[in-house]
Amino acid sequence: MANKFGTDILIQAQDPKLAASFYVQQLGFEITDAQPDMISLHGKHINLFIERGPALGPVLEVTVGDVEEAKLRLVKNGCVIVKDEPDFPRCYIKDPYGLIYNLTR
Repeated sequence: MANKFGTDILIQAQDPKLAASFYVQQLGFEITDAQPDMISLHGKHINLFIERGPALGPVLEVTVGDVEEAKLRLVKNGCVIVKDEPDFPRCYIKDPYGLIYNLTR
């Protein structure tokens, strides 16, 4: 299992522009891309993406070789699918301890 954590963290907010301004002004992030429903911010060691939507809490990116296989294995072992986007492909999983991650390849 050669999975790895990425440098990307995703949060969701009703107003991504307002949320982004907080991270720029208070933590020194830089806006590197702004779309109507997604704002990208880059810091020295991590990239923060703010997507329009209901707050899920922080979502860590985990790169896997096979999203479908990882999703099935994790659900079998107590995880819950929060949001599935097979066309991307990516899947948001919540583990039994409350951490949410975005499985991507």
